[in-house]
Amino acid sequence: MTQSSPAYSFEFFPPKTPEGITKLATTSETLAALKPRFFSVTFGAGGSTRDHTFETVVSLQKNVGIETAPHLSCICSTRENIREALSAYQQQGISHMVALRGDMPSGMVEAGEFRHANELVSFIREETGDHFHIEVAAYPEYHPQASSPDKDLANFKRKVDAGASSAITQYFYNPDAYFQFVERCSSIGINIPIVPGIMPVTNYHQLARFSDACGAEIPRWIRRRLEAYGDDVASIRTLGEEVVTKLCTQLLKEGVPGLHFYTLNRAEPALAIWKNLGLSSS
Repeated sequence: MTQSSPAYSFEFFPPKTPEGITKLATTSETLAALKPRFFSVTFGAGGSTRDHTFETVVSLQKNVGIETAPHLSCICSTRENIREALSAYQQQGISHMVALRGDMPSGMVEAGEFRHANELVSFIREETGDHFHIEVAAYPEYHPQASSPDKDLANFKRKVDAGASSAITQYFYNPDAYFQFVERCSSIGINIPIVPGIMPVTNYHQLARFSDACGAEIPRWIRRRLEAYGDDVASIRTLGEEVVTKLCTQLLKEGVPGLHFYTLNRAEPALAIWKNLGLSSS
């Protein structure tokens, strides 16, 4: 995992209101000053933010000047609309992509023409060759819908074999889960960079909902301390900053290829951790 210069990146969601657009503009400009490797922009369940994602990606790359990677999802997608999206992104000078299976909207039965992310990665490669750097998702604590860690690892290898360039993990707070996952990947011939996803802690109840839904474990000692603070927002944020800074310090010490921050469109939590780590602009 040794790398002399880790790559840093920040993830946003596409805003839907004028206030949200203004907030993201401020957040992205603040984080752009850190000279990250790239930004990424999420894709709502079932493609619910398809147009907003495209607009946000193009705006960030052109106006902020940071390479920006759109998320593409299998759910509700067809070969034709993915082909159209790839062409549109190519025309806008986008060359970085995050390919995901995506979340199934409530009540939906059929996923679409792509059932798994490896099929989407294969299609992108078939359509565009090596034009896109393709990120895929990795799950150190394994995907909540996987029947076993071994099957989840096999799913990940299929994405790599289909042409993934690198991976970003689901967030985690137990570094051993990440290191063990990387070792298991190496043992079966997976050698792409696997970048840890980092989720700052600012709102315990929101984090607990996210974690229960996506299978990311919040260690018991962290849960108990956060719960004990109740509505004391300042104490929750102080503890969260301390926990995540310590996590990132350990990860960087062990030579991870980078850190990918889930920002929820807020600069301050990620910026505080960045400063605690003593990082300079990349």
